[in-house]
Amino acid sequence: MAGRPWWAANELLAFLVELVALACLFWWGFSLADHLAVRLLLGCALLAAAVVLWALFAAPRARFRPPLAGVLAVKALALGGGALALYGVGHPAAGAVMGAVVVVNTALAETFRRRSALAA
Repeated sequence: MAGRPWWAANELLAFLVELVALACLFWWGFSLADHLAVRLLLGCALLAAAVVLWALFAAPRARFRPPLAGVLAVKALALGGGALALYGVGHPAAGAVMGAVVVVNTALAETFRRRSALAA
């Protein structure tokens, strides 16, 4: 990482975006019902589904590694879902900004990873 500051900064941003997306998914699930127990259940269920999906298919050490299109589909579902969830809780501008950050960050991350793989 010492010789690649842009790569390191983008990886840190990717991690932060992932955490924000998970928080937004929980928040959206929590906002869908009136009863506290149902709110907690929905929030935790969406959070757990996103974490499991990410861990199985999109994490750097994922259990299953589909082709790039599959990884990008999982990332679109989890990260894009977080942006849509932010829109769903009443913050459309923030959701749009998050969506734009997700697209640019993911494109840069995949470009940096491809270059690293080709150089190795």
